[in-house]
Amino acid sequence: MIKPVYTAALPVMENFVIQKNRIENNVGENTKRVCIVTGTHGDELEGQYVCARLAKLLNEEKDKFSGTVDIYPALNPLGIDSVTRGFPMFDLDMNRIFPGSPTGSLAEAAAHNIVRDIEGADICIDIHSSNIYLREIPQVRVSEQTADGLLQYALMLNTDFVWIHAAATVLESTLAHALNLRGVKTLVVEMGVGMRITEGYCTQLVDGILNLLYKLGMWSGRLRLTRSPIVSKDRNVSFVNSDAAGVFIPHAAHGDYVGANDCIGTIIDPLTGNIAETVVAPCEGFVFTLREYPVVFGGSLLARILEYKKDA
Repeated sequence: MIKPVYTAALPVMENFVIQKNRIENNVGENTKRVCIVTGTHGDELEGQYVCARLAKLLNEEKDKFSGTVDIYPALNPLGIDSVTRGFPMFDLDMNRIFPGSPTGSLAEAAAHNIVRDIEGADICIDIHSSNIYLREIPQVRVSEQTADGLLQYALMLNTDFVWIHAAATVLESTLAHALNLRGVKTLVVEMGVGMRITEGYCTQLVDGILNLLYKLGMWSGRLRLTRSPIVSKDRNVSFVNSDAAGVFIPHAAHGDYVGANDCIGTIIDPLTGNIAETVVAPCEGFVFTLREYPVVFGGSLLARILEYKKDA
């Protein structure tokens, strides 16, 4: 059932509309409600495909499903329509204005109504992609503040990695932070690259969501084998940035295990053909972020590596 979440008038006889698709079956006192949200940034499209796949599957196999799943495929519909990361006209990042305000601007009022609509759910999965510059392997991100309550659910989502952020890095204006404060267990999933759909990653996450629904007693249909992710708890994450400008050619791949000082790529000067920099891993560990857009400048982020010893 398609339901409006928030509607507002726009110029030239148009309307701003945020919608959700509510799929429910055998709803009772003890059944759960899970929300799948995406499209906060208009250039993040991986979640669109996840929502479509999940809605189709649950509707086709409704007899194997009980409870309520609310699917919000486009929290920033103007951004998606214009392939703009932020909220058009206001030039802002929508994921920096939660919980919003009922009397604020269009974006703030939309944020307020989104939070109000999701409130009361048991779990929310907030799906993001990376930007156009970086590709992320499927991962769940939670803060140190919420890790004790969320880690058990993060492990169910069939991702490759669970990144537990230091509390100081968590922005209080994000949707996930606003919902966790209101008692909705909210997990942020990051995967893929901006403006693209990586079908394999999306399929992996759909399988993970079904696994989560199964563990919550909401799904009795097919399950694929799910992965046991690497967890960053008590491990450092190293950021690899470029020193030189040029074109970055990766020598490592996502999910690779690298040793300290292993070459993970080179930066070449297209004018001379010379190697401007050989990029080496600062530590032993697991590559979970890698540069996708090849043009780099001094200080550009090239990779993130979770520090750990393979045989430890």
